[in-house]
This record gives sequence, structure tokens and C-alpha cells, in this order.
Amino acid sequence: MLELSTKQQEKPAVKKRKWLDSEGRWGLLMVSPYLIHFLVFVVGTSVASLYFSFSDYDILNPPKWTGLDNYEKLFEDPLFYRSLWNTVYFTILYVPAKTFLALLLAVALNQKLKGLKFFRMVHFLPVISSWTVIAYVADAVFNQRIGFANAFLTKLGIAPQNWLIDEFWVIPVLVLIAIWKSVGYMMIIFLAGLQGISSDMYEAASIDGANAWQKFWRVTVPMISGTTFLVVILNTIYSFQNFEQIFVMTGGSTEAGSTGGANNASLVLMLFMFRQAFSFFKMGYASAIAWVLFLILLAITLIQFKLQKKWVHYD
Repeated sequence: MLELSTKQQEKPAVKKRKWLDSEGRWGLLMVSPYLIHFLVFVVGTSVASLYFSFSDYDILNPPKWTGLDNYEKLFEDPLFYRSLWNTVYFTILYVPAKTFLALLLAVALNQKLKGLKFFRMVHFLPVISSWTVIAYVADAVFNQRIGFANAFLTKLGIAPQNWLIDEFWVIPVLVLIAIWKSVGYMMIIFLAGLQGISSDMYEAASIDGANAWQKFWRVTVPMISGTTFLVVILNTIYSFQNFEQIFVMTGGSTEAGSTGGANNASLVLMLFMFRQAFSFFKMGYASAIAWVLFLILLAITLIQFKLQKKWVHYD
């Protein structure tokens, strides 16, 4: 009887599933296009650029190993520090302003209002527009001779400004345009976070006598802290990788040439890297810039993940 009960308690052995069985092969086949793309165009190009960063390479001739020469030249180049400061300055203005405005719009468009879908579409429309289109619209506002901004200043008796050339104004104006272009995307992310908050939380706050501001600060903000953290990370990465806007609006203009505005006032790291690679054909030097930019972004992201433990709540 004891042996019988012991056998009954024994569970049948589960056969280990082979990784490349019929379903596994089909699954691997389905994801193979992405895997090939990832290995060739992401991993492959990253490894190649890392090698080029230690080489003297001009596209036309084979790369020659030079060790740390590119990095030594980079950290002695005043344009590198100029472009780094411009990038940091852009980020300091861009990230807080865009995050706050996106949250404000999301809260406003999360209410039960007439024409809600229309207003959401209007705010999201610039996101799907190309930077060429945005540049034409921005030129109508900030053009030195015919722009609306200078026309308004002239009526007030203030001298017209060179908005996209002047060293003082170019970065703030670029930040303003960048926020208008992309705030709708972050608004949608915040909307998703807001709609995930249970109405019971607000009802409980009302019973406790909380007003609208207290509900927002004590309920809404903590409950979407994870969403806010995601938005801050995405905005930071974008601000450091911003190239298309700078190139279209200042980098390729007749007045600014390809220098990033007057006195390199809008020369950011991405534009600096582009110039070295495709204007001067210094591919090795440009690769070194790319890897320094990667390490800067990696460090900032790790710091943000470290600090998020103090203010992000996922409960």
C-alpha cells in the first residue's frame, strides 16, 4: 500500500521542449527579418563605428588605426565644448517646459468637453508633419523681414530681431518650435497615464475635502509619476539627438551656412558630428563624437534611473 501511494504521488515527467522544434523554427523564421536588420544595421554598424573612432578614416581610403588620437583631438577641440554646451542649454530649456506643457494639455483634454477629439487632433497634427513643413510655418512667424513676431514688435516700437541668427535668441526660439512640433506626442502618453487612474481615488479625495489643486498634486501627480519619468527620459534623449530641426532651420540656411548659426550659436552635438562626417569626411572623428554622445546619454539615463527611486511610484 505504501509503494502504491508513493507511485500515485509521483508526477509524470515533463518532456523538455526542444528550442528548435516545429513551433520554435516557425517563430524564428517570423522574427528573422528583424533579427537580420538588428544584427546588420544596429550591432554591425555600432561595432564598425567603434572601430572607426580609433582610426583615421575618410571614406575614400581604408581606415588606419590611430588609437586614442580622435578622442584626444575631440577633448581639445573648442567646437566640441561649444556644441556640448548648446546641447545642454537646449535640454535644460526643452525638457521641463515640454513635460509641463504636455501634462497640462493632457489634463485639459482628459475632461468631458465638446469637440474633444478635434482638439486632440489639432495638438497632435504637428507631430506627424515633417520638419520642412514646420520650418515654413516657423519662418512665417520668425522671419526677420516678413515674420509675424517682428511685425508685432514693430507695432510696439521695438526693433526687429534676427530670431534664428542672433546668439541670444536662437536656442530659445528653436526650443519653442520643437515643443510645438512634438508636445502632442507626449500629451498622448500622459493621457494614457491619466486614464489609468481609478475614479475611486478622486472620489475618496473629495470625501476627505480635497479641492481641485489638492487632487491634482496629491492624487494625479503621484499616480502618473511612472508616466512622467518615461516622458522625461524620452524628452532628454530627443534633446540630445536633435538634428533635423537644427539642420533645416539654421544649419543649412544661406545666412548661417553650415556652421549652426552665427558664432555657432545653434551648433549642437549632432550637427557637429554631421559636419565632421559629411562636410570634412572625418568619419573616424565623427564616430568618436557619436560614442562620446552615447556615453553622455547613457550616464544621464543611469542617473535618472537612480534618482527615480525617490519620486516614482508604481503602486
